[in-house]
Amino acid sequence: MPDAAAPKHTPAEVISTSVVVVSRGRGDELQRCLAGLSRLYYGAYELIVVTDPVGEAAVDAAGLRHEVKLIPYDTPNISAARNLGIAAAAGDVVAFIDDDAVPEPTWLTHLIAPFADDQVAATGGYVRGRNGISYQWRARSVDMQGRAHDLPINGDVPQMLTPPKDHAIKTEGTNMAVRRAWLLRLGGFDEAFRFYLDETDLNLRLMKAGGKTVVVPLAEVHHAYAPSPRRRQNRAVTDLFDVGASSAVFLRKHDPDGDHAIALGHLRQEQWDRLHRQVRRKLIRRGDMADVLASLEAGIAEGAQRDLGQMMQAEGSNDLLPLSSRANGQHQTLIAWRWSQRRIMAQARELAAQGVTVSLYLFSPDSRYHRLGYRLPGIWVQQGGVYGRSDRCQKIVQFTRRGCRAKKEMLRVQIVRQIS
Repeated sequence: MPDAAAPKHTPAEVISTSVVVVSRGRGDELQRCLAGLSRLYYGAYELIVVTDPVGEAAVDAAGLRHEVKLIPYDTPNISAARNLGIAAAAGDVVAFIDDDAVPEPTWLTHLIAPFADDQVAATGGYVRGRNGISYQWRARSVDMQGRAHDLPINGDVPQMLTPPKDHAIKTEGTNMAVRRAWLLRLGGFDEAFRFYLDETDLNLRLMKAGGKTVVVPLAEVHHAYAPSPRRRQNRAVTDLFDVGASSAVFLRKHDPDGDHAIALGHLRQEQWDRLHRQVRRKLIRRGDMADVLASLEAGIAEGAQRDLGQMMQAEGSNDLLPLSSRANGQHQTLIAWRWSQRRIMAQARELAAQGVTVSLYLFSPDSRYHRLGYRLPGIWVQQGGVYGRSDRCQKIVQFTRRGCRAKKEMLRVQIVRQIS
């Protein structure tokens, strides 16, 4: 039987929230993201999708055409797209997630709770990477040259951190929320940042205006890093124009009197090292490096001339379009050997279709690494060897039995999925 119904009405739910998703050319990824967003344990939220025709088809495939605010937009400028989403938002808080990410079902519950304190202007959660287990980003600050620095944080309680001098608390565009009044006060996102450093610019402007940011460890999303015009499916870099352009814009805006030559030197070295690592891993050819680095230089040159302060336009009054979550508040854990996958997946799909949040563990009798992914219509699937490591900090071989291993993995996600 499914676990007891998870509590779906928390104090955070009195805070109405608009969730903005920007998507372009990623229909499959958007459909998966929407599946996760439509199964949140939260009662007062709306979905705003700013997308191209490919994304509109994904909204239809997800069965959400009449339950989301759909804004057609087919220009490669994520800041402008997010500003359109903010303009359509009716929630007291606006949350942001990327189309190649999927939230845990308690994502909004945790991310929005700190806004019960009127001092809080923004929140940011933790992001897990492509394997669904290791963290991609946790708590960080950012300096006036746009460089991020890890911040030590213990436990999973939300914390209002004090950043070092001339730093701001950094939130990730794929897992953040900002009080709508603050977004309107600041003019939303600066559309000069068409991609990269867009949310970082907002972080610094928020800090300079006195806004407080809370880091929320339990507000988790899984970020897949889908292919784009800048990278292939295997994350191989193909173009750095936007990285260069946004970096130049950022330095002009936030460090006008600084030594830009040194900062850009750091950027060039960082990207050269990144490409060289990909050459060693045979993701790109050495001969490709020159063209990719040339795109970085072209971006830097263009960013040095780009107009700054292209802010959102004034918006009108909007009504909240509340989404009725597909999640019924129940959770079911399924455990099976890999060779039983077809049978157990059929059972998982049947449960998910009823609104149950399903965590499925497929084990093999070996030491393969674990990976966790999200499958439609709403199934969290973790696969790997009984003796294999899940967290990449663990020893390569874990000596245990299947039942004990499953219990250990369940404990790791117990809070974020409200498993009783």
